[in-house]
Amino acid sequence: MGSNSICEKIAKAKAYLAIISLQFGYCGMYIITSVCLKHGMNHFVLSVYRHIAATIAIAPFALMFERKIRPKMTLSVFWKIMLLAFLEPVLDQNLYYVGLTYTSATFASASVNVLPAITFIMATIFRLEKVDIRKIPSQAKIIGTIVTVAGAMIMTIYRGPVVNIFGSHVAVQHGATSAAANSGQHWALGTLFVLGSCFGWSAFFILQSYTVKEYPAELSLTTWICFMGSLEGGVVSLFMVRDMKAWALGWDSRLLASVYTGVVCSGIAYYVQSVVNRERGPVFVTVFSPLCMIITAAMGSILLHELLHLGSIIGAVVIVFGLYTVVWGKSKDPQTTTTNEKGKIQELPIINDTSKSNDIITLENNNGFPSGISIIKLPSTQEPQNHATSI
Repeated sequence: MGSNSICEKIAKAKAYLAIISLQFGYCGMYIITSVCLKHGMNHFVLSVYRHIAATIAIAPFALMFERKIRPKMTLSVFWKIMLLAFLEPVLDQNLYYVGLTYTSATFASASVNVLPAITFIMATIFRLEKVDIRKIPSQAKIIGTIVTVAGAMIMTIYRGPVVNIFGSHVAVQHGATSAAANSGQHWALGTLFVLGSCFGWSAFFILQSYTVKEYPAELSLTTWICFMGSLEGGVVSLFMVRDMKAWALGWDSRLLASVYTGVVCSGIAYYVQSVVNRERGPVFVTVFSPLCMIITAAMGSILLHELLHLGSIIGAVVIVFGLYTVVWGKSKDPQTTTTNEKGKIQELPIINDTSKSNDIITLENNNGFPSGISIIKLPSTQEPQNHATSI
C-alpha cells in the first residue's frame, strides 16, 4: 500500500515538475535570445533556424519510439498541424518581437503575463475547461487566474526599494533608456502586436489539446509542428528579409540561440506541453508561465548580481498564492477515467451462467452483484458445447 501510494503521488507530480522545469528553459531562452538579437540577428531568421534545429533533434526519437504506435495521418490532422505550425512558430514569436521593438521591454513582458487569463477564457468558450460559478473549485480557478496575472503585473510595473537579499550589487541597468526611447513610437500598433502574440499562443494550446487527442503520438506531433513551422516561417522570412546575408550563421551567439531555443524551447517544450495538455488541459499548461519572471529575477540577482526590488518579491508571493489556488481548483476536477466506488478501474462485466435451465444470462460486476444487464439466449439447432460462455 505504501509503495503504491508513493508511485501515485509521483505520477501526479510529473505534470507539475515538467511544466515548472520548462520555465527554467524559457528563462535561459530570454537571456540568450536578447544577446543574439542585440548582435543583429533577424527574428524571422531566428524563428526558422530554431524550428529546423528542433526538427533535427526530435525526429530521431519520434522514429525510434513511436514507429509502432503512431496513428495514421489524416487530412483533418494534417490541417490542424499546419495551423499549429502557423500559430506559435510563425505568428506568436514574430508578433512578440515586432511588438517589443514598437513598445518597451517592460510593457511587452507585462502583456505576455495575461496568457493564463486569455487561455482560461478561450478554454471555457471551447468547453475544454469546466466552470460552474456556483462551485468552489471553479471559483478558485477563476480567482487564482486573476491573482496570478495581478502578481505578474505587480512584479513588472511596481519596482519599489532595492532589497539586498542575495548580496546584489547596485548597478546601472543598461538598455532602460533605449527601451524608453523606442517606446514612444508606434505604441498603439506595438500593443496590438503583443496582444496578438498572446492570442496566437493561447490558440495554439487550445488547438493542441484537440489535435493530441486525435493524434496521440506526442513526439511525432512535435516533429510535424516544428517541420511545418520551419517551412511556413521560411516562406514568410523570404518576403520579410531580402538581405541574404542575414541568413549567415557562425560559431557565435546566433548558432547558440538557434540550437538552444530550438531543442529546449520548441522541441522539448512542445512535447512536454502536448503530454500535459492531453492530461490536464491548456489552462494548466499556461498558468505556470508567470513563474518564469520569478526564476529570472532570482537567477539574475544571484548569478548576474542584478538589482532585486521589493515589487519583485511582492509580485512573486502573489503569483505563488494565485498558482496554488488554481492548482487546488484543478485538483478537484473529475477524472476522465471511469472508476468504481473503491477507486479501482472499472472492468468489463463477467457473465454468470450458473443456471443452465434459464434462457437469460445475468451480467455481474466486479463485486459479484447484478449489474442490471441481461442477455437473452437465442435457441440453437446444435447441442450446447461444454465450455464457458463468452462475449
